Amino acid sequence: VPALPVKNLNGTGPIHPALAGMTGILMCAAGLPVCLTRAPKPILHPPPVSKSDIKPVPGVNGICRKTKKKHLKKSKTPEDVVRRYIQKVKNPPDEDCTICMERLVTSSGYEGILSHRGIKPELVGKLGKCGHMYHLLCLLAMYNNGNKDGSLQCPTCKAIYGEKTGTQPPGKMEFHLIPHSLPGYTDSKTIRIVYDIPTGIQGPEHPNPGKKFTARGFPRHCYLPDNEKGRKVLKLLIVAWDRRLIFTIGTSNTTGESDTVVWNEIHHKTEFGSNLTGHGYPDPNYLDNVLAELLAQGVSEATLKD
Repeated sequence: VPALPVKNLNGTGPIHPALAGMTGILMCAAGLPVCLTRAPKPILHPPPVSKSDIKPVPGVNGICRKTKKKHLKKSKTPEDVVRRYIQKVKNPPDEDCTICMERLVTSSGYEGILSHRGIKPELVGKLGKCGHMYHLLCLLAMYNNGNKDGSLQCPTCKAIYGEKTGTQPPGKMEFHLIPHSLPGYTDSKTIRIVYDIPTGIQGPEHPNPGKKFTARGFPRHCYLPDNEKGRKVLKLLIVAWDRRLIFTIGTSNTTGESDTVVWNEIHHKTEFGSNLTGHGYPDPNYLDNVLAELLAQGVSEATLKD
């Protein structure tokens, strides 16, 4: 008897319920027996762990990090930040500025919208590391529209200048070792990370300052293998947490709810003993993928050496 797996009733299983139903009707009409089965449920959490079995992660200091409300530093002016990372170009090429889409040899598209002392609309700058060129006024508009944390990110190649920080709300990150193994890492114990962020009021860096934000699904449990690369990922995630890059406030992709805490482009594994949702193990590429995502946020191995 052919089995048609249906995971649940909201259409996220291996076969959509409607498709499974139509297939079943057609098979019944043809005189064939049909048996509808449900797909196995994901294993989200490890077996119970006693407190005495929870250990610190080798080579990682501490077991907890907390972030409080952001304290805005008295940093340099936006003009000073932009000038810090660019070199003036006397004879720019006849190409588009990819911020305003005007030609570099003409004035910035922000002329008349922004006016800053000492920055003429026709001035062009080249970013130091990557060499991409933009109107200075366009870079200034981009910086003013961002987090204004003293860093600049090239809109073309995403190279980061300075230390990028995010808008993660206050919360707590815990990390420790548990005596269980992840699928694909049977010879290793497991690093468990627990994130906890309470509801609160949005700050000036958030989409709707002064409005309440929700925090669904906390505390959130995430997992890494306890091997050399897994411990390196943990150290970099701690840096990303301290820089407020792990979460942000926005609109949930799964529920559509706005003004809520959501993940911020650094994927985590939240399924412990299976990979039915795509957020678990085995996944041989995950550790390399998350290292690349951390690098895109300006968090690299060089960070750990500083």
